[in-house]
Amino acid sequence: MRTVDPARHRARRRHIVNAAAGLFATKGFERTTTAEICKAAGMSAGNLFHYFPNKRAIFHAVFEDDEGDERDGATKAERLAAARAADDPWAALLDTVDLLAAPAAEPLVPALVMEAMMQAYRDPELDALLSRDNDEEKSTVGTLLRNAAAAGQIDPALDPDDAAAWVMALVAALYTSAATDPSFDPARQLPTLRLILQRFLRPGSPQGAE
Repeated sequence: MRTVDPARHRARRRHIVNAAAGLFATKGFERTTTAEICKAAGMSAGNLFHYFPNKRAIFHAVFEDDEGDERDGATKAERLAAARAADDPWAALLDTVDLLAAPAAEPLVPALVMEAMMQAYRDPELDALLSRDNDEEKSTVGTLLRNAAAAGQIDPALDPDDAAAWVMALVAALYTSAATDPSFDPARQLPTLRLILQRFLRPGSPQGAE
């Protein structure tokens, strides 16, 4: 009986997802065909369907695969969990914002995020997937804000849930701006986002303090 090499299987799935992601970002989900994905991945339809049952499953995989950070191998979920347990919640909050904002600087990601938002309206499973991810991120930010307030690091008068919603909205703006404005550089704007958070959450602190 032929055995499946798990590492090779994951690598082949990742290869297909990467090939399809470029098409989804430039053409959109609806206009991308399975034949185009096969061509981009360099494989037959039969081989493709060995790894994914349909185009929709490939699109979902673009947003659910979490291979870990190249520096330390930690997945996003693991890094969020580490942030929640950090001794310095303010520093952990800034690190978390960097973590959530970093993909916006990747060429394909903003367009993929916009496409996912549109597809989620007609795809309940995708909507649930994106909502779970967003809920985990927002919950982490809220926890860090509560911990920072308790540590005297931010304005204690701020409602942590409301403030978390604004932090998430500011991060999301990096993606929408990058997707709709070719001149917008998310990486260059990240220091400005940090400064906005500094002034919003820590009024009266020295400019640029962290």
